[in-house]
Amino acid sequence: MSGDKEQRRIWTVPNLVSVLRLACVPVFCVLLLSMGNRAGAAILLGVLGATDWVDGYIARRFEQVSELGKILDPTADRLMFLAAVAAMMADGSLHGAFGAVMLAREAAVSLATVGLGAMGARRIDVTWTGKTATFGLMFALPLLLLGHSSVGGTALRGVGWGLGIPSLALSCYAAVEYIPRARRALADGRAGRPGASS
Repeated sequence: MSGDKEQRRIWTVPNLVSVLRLACVPVFCVLLLSMGNRAGAAILLGVLGATDWVDGYIARRFEQVSELGKILDPTADRLMFLAAVAAMMADGSLHGAFGAVMLAREAAVSLATVGLGAMGARRIDVTWTGKTATFGLMFALPLLLLGHSSVGGTALRGVGWGLGIPSLALSCYAAVEYIPRARRALADGRAGRPGASS
């Protein structure tokens, strides 16, 4: 019973962190696109990337895992990631081809998630592979952005690319890794429907 109550909780610290991350997405866009403050935007993006680990740790360490959090956390990740990539491409601080691959991957995963949900699949938890790839990219992007700012330079861009390229490859692998998991989730979801044959 207590486990079910924990899952239904809404007002938890991890969920609050996720909401704050979502609220900072437009702030990042204003800093970069309206104010042209690449260094400030890079620092904010790096902090937001770090909080992705923080809210997950708090949820596990203090038993504040909730069903809302399982949806809110990856949603915040995805929106923050998409906004960062699109804004950096528009700003010219991210190579177009690299950004296009990232956006295509995210679009494919998002469409697959919506499609599976519409077909009745059970929810698929984020894998460690996917989380690791997202974590790497969310630190590669601030480094690339900072490298294109007045306080950065070639060295920072090099570190950013050194982290970003393998992280993008890992994220594409994670997307492929979800295919058999998606099939099982669809089968389990359909089997759990009322009236499904046993």
